[in-house]
Amino acid sequence: MFRVGYLEGTDPLFLNELVAREIDTIPLGNGVDNHGKFIGHITRADQITVVVGYLHKVMPLADSGLSALDIIHSCKVHRIPTLIIAQKALHAKAEKALGDAGDHITLVDPADLRKELDRVLG
Repeated sequence: MFRVGYLEGTDPLFLNELVAREIDTIPLGNGVDNHGKFIGHITRADQITVVVGYLHKVMPLADSGLSALDIIHSCKVHRIPTLIIAQKALHAKAEKALGDAGDHITLVDPADLRKELDRVLG
């Protein structure tokens, strides 16, 4: 059984498709939006197979003293693939903005999300 953790704003039709495919979904929050379980508190017990969300959800506020890697740290520690949605034209800028977190994230164009998720799930 697969379980997809998703950050707020993830396309509800995409989430409906996952549920119809008998893939569990669990809402995750970035610590600011109060949406679901805080991504920083994910543990292996949550059995999350992959995390999906938009770029702006993993970018900290400029004055927070945090980095994107701080936000996705649990994903890194537990080796949970993290698919971050951003338009292909923005990937180079997104990689720069993500800094060290980019090594633990796969940037995905919205049009390629289903294909990339299927690749991760095998």
